[in-house]
Amino acid sequence: MSLPSEVQSWIGKIQYEEETEFPAERGYMYTSCSSVENGNPLFWDDAVAEELTGGPIAPPTMISVWFRPHHWAPGRTTEVQPLQVHFDLKQALGLPEAVMTDNEITFYEPVRPGDRLRTRQILHSVSEPKTTKLGSGRFWVIEVQYLNQDGEMVATESYTGFGYKRGE
Repeated sequence: MSLPSEVQSWIGKIQYEEETEFPAERGYMYTSCSSVENGNPLFWDDAVAEELTGGPIAPPTMISVWFRPHHWAPGRTTEVQPLQVHFDLKQALGLPEAVMTDNEITFYEPVRPGDRLRTRQILHSVSEPKTTKLGSGRFWVIEVQYLNQDGEMVATESYTGFGYKRGE
């Protein structure tokens, strides 16, 4: 089965350029560190942060936190989902189920309190139809790029997903 031309046209194109709903802020950083008992002084002590990184930074593992949409926001009229290209693929290919099989993150500039981040999604590939223990479907690779308000790359994240229909 060939890939629909609509989906082919998405490959390699930047989609869903968005800005975070709120700036990176220390309350979220402290809560995140506290939830996993991360006592690294880099995230708690301003003097240590200044010495090591030129000021406070967010834990790198929080990169996707800044783009998890709130369940509700004033004036929003449509549902917002993270990684929208993934959901578009499921719909366009008629694949109701999906799992992420791989995730890789590369970090560049640190995220600092007050940063207003932007993100964009790029579909890199969609496989030929495959059958696994889960069912029949396709694998796809989506890159998410994260940039700060100055246009500097702060991280890239690569997801491999498998969208499928369960076997009979």
